[in-house]
Parts: sequence; C-alpha cells; structure tokens
Amino acid sequence: MLMKTQDMGYILQKIQSERNKIERLTASLHSIDKQPVNKHVLFAEEREEAKELESQYQKSKIPFTSEDIPAGIKRKTAQSYQELEARRSRLNQLEKIYMDMAMQKELQKKGRKRKLGEDEIVCPTSKPVYKWCAERKR
Repeated sequence: MLMKTQDMGYILQKIQSERNKIERLTASLHSIDKQPVNKHVLFAEEREEAKELESQYQKSKIPFTSEDIPAGIKRKTAQSYQELEARRSRLNQLEKIYMDMAMQKELQKKGRKRKLGEDEIVCPTSKPVYKWCAERKR
C-alpha cells in the first residue's frame, strides 16, 4: 500500500510538471503565427509635424507575412508544435495511469464492493465499474 501511494505521488508530480511545460510551450507559441496588434502612438504639436512623423513611421514599418519567415524558423515552430502535441498525449496517458492506480488503491481498502453488470451501468465504458455498499460510520 505504501509503495502504491509513493508511485501515485511520483505520477502526480510528473503530471504537474508536464502541465507546467505545456503551459510554457503554449505561452511561447501563442502569437507566433499572428500579426502583433500593438499600436504605436505618436504625438505632434502641428498637423505638418504629424504628417511627417506618420510618413517616417510607415516607411520604417515593413509588413511581416508568413512567406517572409525563413525556413529555419518555420521548421523550429513546426518542431515546437509537434513537441506540444507529444506532451499533451503524454499528459493524457499519465492521467489515465493515475486514475487506474487510484482505482486499484480504492479497491484494496476495506469495505464491501461489487462490480456492476452491463444493465446497471448508466454510462457504458470499457473499464469495470464498482459500487460500494453503504456502511454505517461509528
């Protein structure tokens, strides 16, 4: 029983670290494909000065499209997205393992329990469903 709880603790730790890594990856990949929506505000005293600043700013600003991105950067972003998908699938697997271990731990505890039949299950699943008998607490 002690080893099972230690194993569950390890799996839970790995789940949390995997979630944190996924969060960091999604934060870094969040706005790579999109244009930045930052606004640059220029202040001028007169209309002529405003027109001059506007013309200078438009000349220096170059629209950045997906065709202008170098191949190396595209390859790295594709790898990052693949890594993100791999981490998400690993997280799903770890969560399934944790749920199975939690069920095994609950089944080892004291108390009467029985496996529900096919006709008794409300939401059919591939895994067995158990029901614990009501027991009076003292």
